[in-house]
Amino acid sequence: MKTFISGAVCILFGCIIGSLMPTISYEYSKYLAIAIMAAFDSSIGALAAKTQNKYDYKIFFSGFIVNALIAILFTLMGENLDVDIYLAAIFVFVFRIFNNLSVIRRYAIEKFVAKRSIEKNK
Repeated sequence: MKTFISGAVCILFGCIIGSLMPTISYEYSKYLAIAIMAAFDSSIGALAAKTQNKYDYKIFFSGFIVNALIAILFTLMGENLDVDIYLAAIFVFVFRIFNNLSVIRRYAIEKFVAKRSIEKNK
């Protein structure tokens, strides 16, 4: 629970700082979008790993940074080749986010059902 609260505080802090930052120009919007998707993918993946008791902060932080950097490099390479490669990266990130959200959803439902059955047996 402590990890969840600290994560929520960091997300809130990031949103506040982000709202105070200047607007990003259009030419960098692809890079920002792919970096946000990579960060969101890593965060949701960490939450899913936590529900399965497989969370490791080293894997989270390395994935957070490496996924963002590789996705940004693919975007840069795609722009140099005049191909929208970043769309493929976004597709993969969204696919992984939905898979991880399904893991979290199943965990929440199982926990809710288990809690209700314990309450009924009392």
